[in-house]
Amino acid sequence: MTENKHWRTERDADGIAWLHFDMAEASTNVLSVETIAEFDAHLRDIESNPPKGLVILSDKKSGFIAGADIKGFTSMESVAHAAEFMRGMHTVLNRLEAFSFPTVSLIRGFCLGGGMELALATRYRIADEDPKTRLGLPEVRLGIHPGFGGTVRAPRLVGAAAAMDMMLSGRALSARAAKKIGLIDYAVPERQLLRAAKMMIVEAPAPCRPGRLARLSNHSLVRPLLAKYLKRTVAKKANPEHYPAPYAMIDLWSKYFDNPNKMYAEEALSVANLVVGDTAQNLIRVFFLQEEMKALGRKNKFHADRVHVVGAGVMGGDIAAWCALRGLHVTLQDQSPERIAPAMKRAHALFKKKLRQPRLIQAAMDRLMPDVKGTGVERADVVIEAIFENIEAKQNLYRLLEPRMKPTALLTTNTSSIPLEVLSEVLEEPKRLVGLHFFNPVAQMQLVEIVKGKQTSQSIVNQAAAFARQIDRLPLPVKSSPGFLVNRILMPYLLEAVVLESEGVRPELIDKAATDFGMPMGPIELADTVGLDICLAVAETLAESLEVEVPAKLRSMVSRGDLGRKSGKGFYRYSKGKPEKARCEGESMPADLTDRLMFRMLNESMACLREGVVENDDLLDAGVIFGTGFAPFRGGPMHYIHTSGSQLMKNRMDDLSQKYDGRFEPDMAWGSL
Repeated sequence: MTENKHWRTERDADGIAWLHFDMAEASTNVLSVETIAEFDAHLRDIESNPPKGLVILSDKKSGFIAGADIKGFTSMESVAHAAEFMRGMHTVLNRLEAFSFPTVSLIRGFCLGGGMELALATRYRIADEDPKTRLGLPEVRLGIHPGFGGTVRAPRLVGAAAAMDMMLSGRALSARAAKKIGLIDYAVPERQLLRAAKMMIVEAPAPCRPGRLARLSNHSLVRPLLAKYLKRTVAKKANPEHYPAPYAMIDLWSKYFDNPNKMYAEEALSVANLVVGDTAQNLIRVFFLQEEMKALGRKNKFHADRVHVVGAGVMGGDIAAWCALRGLHVTLQDQSPERIAPAMKRAHALFKKKLRQPRLIQAAMDRLMPDVKGTGVERADVVIEAIFENIEAKQNLYRLLEPRMKPTALLTTNTSSIPLEVLSEVLEEPKRLVGLHFFNPVAQMQLVEIVKGKQTSQSIVNQAAAFARQIDRLPLPVKSSPGFLVNRILMPYLLEAVVLESEGVRPELIDKAATDFGMPMGPIELADTVGLDICLAVAETLAESLEVEVPAKLRSMVSRGDLGRKSGKGFYRYSKGKPEKARCEGESMPADLTDRLMFRMLNESMACLREGVVENDDLLDAGVIFGTGFAPFRGGPMHYIHTSGSQLMKNRMDDLSQKYDGRFEPDMAWGSL
């Protein structure tokens, strides 16, 4: 008798089989070895007694199927083991695809990775049109590519251009966008899902086929040309030495698409080789680090409906806009309507980009209210102070805010460098002040440092972490100390880049050394992007308490108004917001260039861990990856140190210290590894 632990089959009076997925003891459906085996057993039973049609659906409120069980990927012992697993899944989904009767995937919520690949094996796909429905094949973000037949079925269904765009980017699509490219047959309101599924079974229309142009994109004469174009496009964002998966997927499609059986076999082998490699294992580690940070936001049930932001500058205005985008009612305060107007304009641009539909854009704008007089303070569940970095100004503001706030409201600061112990001196209840340090640009940077001062209550920290998750951000608890974690680690790296430039190394070479290492942007361009005045302010704050020397070049550039991208000139000149860079291909790198940059960052990471700025190695790695973009395929600075050999790394630090100066003196924490 077929087990019904995770799946159950029901047959209605019309002879339709409804196969329900409800993974036991889990909030989310995933395809594990156990759930796949049980699914296959149900398919065999259905095959032996064919129904009029089959509908596959989820009983989880969270969605259809989140994908494969990623934990299983960490235990793949060999390429052979991994390939066998992929081939087994091919057999299961080929069985589903071969059914002679109509089959429907009924999708509500997320349908990602292996879940999407399962849906591709059914004849029809119907999805809830709700914005929460997301469909995609994001495996590339884990350093692999679809391995359950998705590389075969997706291009066949929607054409190579649309399929490759989805698989190479890892982006998830809304139901409407998926319908537009032919990934699903219908996007309907939730109340119509069951009726639509029945209609597809009864009427059994011809399955969706891509248009003529989309079919042509898979032609054997077109594929080599399109493959070259795709590789050139991918190379702009992903170095093949660091991220081999996209290139492997392009080759797979280009070489084998005309022979599906061969392509299935090669897909299994390709994913197997990738999944046991360092890149995939490190990116899978990063995925679990992200999940660990999300879990920190579940320690408290705090929920906000209203937010009041003081300070409508770039950071404050963008924080307010993001909160409104995430469904909260937000009041934005500054000294005059003229100061708030630019923030409202940026907010509208953000809503237009993210929401697209005029009705949703207007609703978001209605949730964001200019508030010169600050009347929103009394009703706010969260008050976010985001004014300029001045102790006296912030303290004066707190004196005005605290008496007006609800007793249960969070009082938070977006300070990037001032210790909370200093700021909270003027409060009646210093325990209620907590740091919510966002990063620029707010809409792109996932990390929010949750800063705990000596007086800050732990329950307040947990509430702040819950709020960060409510607005879809990753909370990182850090100790209140100069620069907290991200700026503390990032600044020595940026300052070393300035020193190198002062020594005569071209900015383009400095940036290339960093991007060759795997950083998303070079330190010179990053400093220009952040603003050299901001870099100087943070560096001077750190210099007061840490052994950080501020380069004279940085001071002189700021004094003459060369502030980077925002002024049109910094280390680079900027045209329409983009740096004008000279080519440096073929130019040899100066000795020690990469090590001088990266070891400043690694050494500061060791110091932060020793001082307890964060709780452990994992949280430090997560913070630096999501806060600075530290090469994700390396797994984070501490993981990189451990896997590279801590003693070898320390010896290299000793060499640099002798060759240069005290900037490379190894932190005492190296001795404990």
